Amino acid sequence: MIDISDEQIISLFLVLGLLIVTKIRDMLDNGGILAALTVGLTVSLAGHWTWLVVLMTFLIVGSSATKWRYEEKLAISLAEANEGLRGWRNVLANGAAPMLVALIHWQYPDSNWDYLALSSCVAVACSDTLASEIGSLDTRTRSIINLQAVPQGTNGGMSPTGTLAAIFGALLIGVFAVILPVEGGIGLSAPIFIAIVSTIGWIGCQIDSLLGALLENDGYMGKHTVNLLATCSGATLAAIVNSQLL
Repeated sequence: MIDISDEQIISLFLVLGLLIVTKIRDMLDNGGILAALTVGLTVSLAGHWTWLVVLMTFLIVGSSATKWRYEEKLAISLAEANEGLRGWRNVLANGAAPMLVALIHWQYPDSNWDYLALSSCVAVACSDTLASEIGSLDTRTRSIINLQAVPQGTNGGMSPTGTLAAIFGALLIGVFAVILPVEGGIGLSAPIFIAIVSTIGWIGCQIDSLLGALLENDGYMGKHTVNLLATCSGATLAAIVNSQLL
């Protein structure tokens, strides 16, 4: 007989809830739902159910930002295709790094960097998504490379609205990650944890912009690859910071 813990039962119910919410609110297409199932089960069972809650927070906030003033973004060709539904590539671009962190935690459960890394890479994803979806309607857009004015929605473009949205997205994940009843605790004081996650989230968003300006605009790299590298940078920076705090 398989012994299922209470926390695993919570994880399974959360994954089920995730699938129901994404279907009801039209967040993901069928491929995206299947990818979300894979990510959700891996993150919650190999990591912890609280980890999945952090990821779900990003999904809900990011999806809401995508649908925010969607018709206006559609009119200027800056809206997500398929009426804002995200596909499996988008899910894995933002979910692969959290999955990897969860799998490492599963193999090395005594490590103390994993929740910080998980929160940081999700903060990058949330920061970048809000910057793109909210900042795309700001005409005061400049290139992150040379600060010259560029059209709205340009890869590597920055705007005042997008910058504020990026800060808010990173801070939101940092605060939310702290208030959850994390297994083993967060290992740092709440203010320091929030500061690290928020800072890394914002830096990761800038890395995404740099990659977009230098590689995506010239066709060397696709959008989803850029997102994947940016979220992985969040986990990497968290591991480096944590090693310096030991």
